[in-house]
Amino acid sequence: MTAGKSDSDTGFREFNVGFDDDGIRLDRWFKRHLPETSFTTVAMWARTGQLRVDGARATPGDRIAAGQMLRVPPPEADKAAADVDKPRRVRERVILSDEETELAQSMVIHKDFQAFVLNKPPGLATQGGTKTTQHVDGLLDGLQYDNEGRPKLVHRLDKDTSGALLVARTSRAAAFFAKAFSGRTARKVYWALVVDVPSIEDGMIELPIAKQPGTGGEKMHVDEAEGAPARTRYRVIERAGNRAAWVELQPFTGRTHQLRVHMAAIGHPIVGDGKYGGAAAFLTGGISRKMHLHARRIKVDHPDGGSIDVTAELPTHFAESLKQLGFEEKLGDDLVLDEKTAPTREQMKSRAKAHAKSVRKDRKGERRGRGVVEEKATGKPAPKTGAPRTGAGSKFGAPRSGPRVEGAKPAGRGRPGGAGKPGPRSGPGTR
Repeated sequence: MTAGKSDSDTGFREFNVGFDDDGIRLDRWFKRHLPETSFTTVAMWARTGQLRVDGARATPGDRIAAGQMLRVPPPEADKAAADVDKPRRVRERVILSDEETELAQSMVIHKDFQAFVLNKPPGLATQGGTKTTQHVDGLLDGLQYDNEGRPKLVHRLDKDTSGALLVARTSRAAAFFAKAFSGRTARKVYWALVVDVPSIEDGMIELPIAKQPGTGGEKMHVDEAEGAPARTRYRVIERAGNRAAWVELQPFTGRTHQLRVHMAAIGHPIVGDGKYGGAAAFLTGGISRKMHLHARRIKVDHPDGGSIDVTAELPTHFAESLKQLGFEEKLGDDLVLDEKTAPTREQMKSRAKAHAKSVRKDRKGERRGRGVVEEKATGKPAPKTGAPRTGAGSKFGAPRSGPRVEGAKPAGRGRPGGAGKPGPRSGPGTR
């Protein structure tokens, strides 16, 4: 979230929705970023038209998207509303069991006055949900120590994804890190095992992602027409013949399940990811059926100057799989983190507009073509309305083209840069 700016005349504050808040309810946004504002106050602002999203009236239950602008009444209005609200209970510090406190503290791999970096184990959710009682957020009271404020999550990892997770120790640090993630200056490096070997060893995947209809938002999919822009860079670290590849992944956007969706979309699902890869995501020969996706490294500017740059050790099942496939862990760490920067928000918006314009142009041409055919056949002008379009490039039909993967380095024979092992099959998706 971008820090709030106030209108000098009205005192209203403006906040830019960050990518970590993409898709959440508006009332949840207030709970995260303006916790001193009660739900009653937010609802009152909505009823009186003072709460706006991109200039339109909003309600607490509305879903918000990254890049949108929130307009919020001035702090004085918040205080005045709080005066008439019922007294609010102050959140009491949760007393964890000795085992829970030990688990929380055992995850810490970096600690300073402003932040923790945790090495989250696979199988532990980042936040709570239906039937999820134990999660990282619920364990943060075990890391409060003598601080007055409770540590705060600033980004998330999937339940079955392990690795580096940044936690802010102060509100100032939380706001600073949130801006780093929304502005895409924070760098995250993931390691993954994928099925088969990509034909391009260093590529950029650019495929828009949206929630898959009928899944209740629990599953994402590539949606060329209405998906949000998403970019992932991958590099092949090493390969096991044509059976599997060990890859480094760098997300340049923060979409839900982005890495998993992108790798499955180009025909190389992450090993153990049955949700997106189905039965093809599991290898035989004793390779663990757990997810092989690990947040290996995080690098982000520090609120007090300098930077945080932390590497998280692999979970046991991932390390054993690397060893079983004959991979050397050192090879992954030897890759240099280049200084390629992610596109700015303005660049992403420009690309999204260009894509939308292209889709509209295709549909317009399709309607014209259909009208000409109907007019020739009947001698009458074609009607302007009709059945849903089902042609190529339409919302309801087949996609206009396959997955886009940019890259200039096709994988050679054997390991990248080496020789001695057979080369990959003809392209992505072969088995």
